[in-house]
Amino acid sequence: MAAQYQGIEHPFAPVFASDSHVLVLGTFPSVKSRENAFYYGHPQNRFWRVLAALFQADIPETIPQKKQLLLQNHIALWDVLASCDITGSADSSIQRPVPNDIGTLLTQASIHTLYANGQTAAALYRRWCEPQTGKAITTLPSTSPANAAWTLDKLISAWESLRDTIHINQLK
Repeated sequence: MAAQYQGIEHPFAPVFASDSHVLVLGTFPSVKSRENAFYYGHPQNRFWRVLAALFQADIPETIPQKKQLLLQNHIALWDVLASCDITGSADSSIQRPVPNDIGTLLTQASIHTLYANGQTAAALYRRWCEPQTGKAITTLPSTSPANAAWTLDKLISAWESLRDTIHINQLK
């Protein structure tokens, strides 16, 4: 039996503060993230392990700990899509995408640099959001467990540019 498409609205708000310097954009919350009511909720997703390593912090377990890790390091977090039709968690199955209003978020924070967590997020941002925001995005390798070719150490190394960008912005 073929998997069924579901039309789903993004279930949670962006995480940001007025002093956020970078914005990390995913594509759309996975089934596990939607069940856990927060970003990167799949236990095999390496997003939180990568950030903890970059900022020499403990791996956050709770939503408040995750928000604290983001905000104390001037990171905003959201997804490109506000809604879409999707089968399970497969980005490749996305149909009828509706983008989030990234431009409005950018007016509410000191965000200088945008990063995409993976190729699909970058492609969707470039197609649906960049014409509105006028801001380019840098693609980082996906932390998804589906990106098994990238080990945790390789991901941490590739994501160092995010940490470096934050440190440079703090010096300004």
